[in-house]
Amino acid sequence: MAADPITTAVSNRICAHMNDDHAEAVLLYATVYGQTPEASAATMVAIDPLGMDLTAEVNGASVPLRVTFDHELEHSEDAHTTLVRMIKTARKKD
Repeated sequence: MAADPITTAVSNRICAHMNDDHAEAVLLYATVYGQTPEASAATMVAIDPLGMDLTAEVNGASVPLRVTFDHELEHSEDAHTTLVRMIKTARKKD
């Protein structure tokens, strides 16, 4: 994977991949980092160097969430590494 800047196109690619292939990870981002433990599902809407925007399903309602990263992402490879690290940490907390 090339280390592309996080443009809208890269954000869309990452979100589509996460939502299609890693829905359980996106839900963990919402429940752990979005501090919404009652969420039953979540969708990654956008990612930028400072964080990610999610939509969580909570009691039948869509709730927007913003999860900030612990550092500013430099490129797509940094996004990948950061998301993987975050999910490993979230699984330990869950």
